[in-house]
Amino acid sequence: MALGWGSSAEVVHAAETDPDAWENVIQASIQYQTTVGRGLLIEGGIYPSHIGFETLATAANWNYTRSWLGELSPYYQTGVKLALPLSPRWSTQVHLLNGWQVIEDNNRSPSLGWQFAFAGDELSFSFNGIVGPELPDDDDDLRTLYDTVAVWKATETFRLGLSVDVGRQELPSGGHAAWQGVGVYGRCAPPAWRTAIALRAEYYDDEDGAISATPQTLREVTATVEHRPVETLILKLEGRYDRSTADVFAGNAVDASGVVVRDQRDQLLFLIGVVAQF
Repeated sequence: MALGWGSSAEVVHAAETDPDAWENVIQASIQYQTTVGRGLLIEGGIYPSHIGFETLATAANWNYTRSWLGELSPYYQTGVKLALPLSPRWSTQVHLLNGWQVIEDNNRSPSLGWQFAFAGDELSFSFNGIVGPELPDDDDDLRTLYDTVAVWKATETFRLGLSVDVGRQELPSGGHAAWQGVGVYGRCAPPAWRTAIALRAEYYDDEDGAISATPQTLREVTATVEHRPVETLILKLEGRYDRSTADVFAGNAVDASGVVVRDQRDQLLFLIGVVAQF
């Protein structure tokens, strides 16, 4: 069981049919380890998504903010997972899910997720996916996402990551909308240091507005300096620049009702993040 409060919890649960009922639930699942094969694991409930390079918990990520690839794909999912090691290096997963980052399904049809992964000493990668009807009250039009994640441990100090997404949404009116994105990640963390440096560059093309609700192409670069004065405390100093082909970022203007107007095509962010973990 994991609970959460704050704007992150509000945002990721915004698509729920009853957001207030589930807003603070990050994870609520049960696992059972069987003796089938090399140890079939069964998990049911609300649990972290198998999609993507980054997680909702920023302590587990190289950067403090999350990429558009992460924000526009599921952070959590509800259903049943079967995870089976095939060998010391290879493993696979199958998921029967309520849908795309929802606890209560918004239609009557389930979704199917999968993963096929390799974990080596220097190189690891996974091929992930999810397919199912995700539009409200629509059991026919499928959304499909293919997600590839790779991490290369070049040295004890330096790691390089790659994340690629290709998505497709069938439309009730006929035809389909598509999106795709790629993110490149680097992290320098000398074993004897308490300080690490992480860089991220990303390109995200949603020209049909299928997943971000606005036809646009997004680009972003992020640089993060992480320091751990003690094992349980993580400090992150971060600078990030985003640019879109559409006016999606908020400037200083407000409308007559006092709501901030989104009239900017780029955004520059500096922040200090503090994370305590036990």
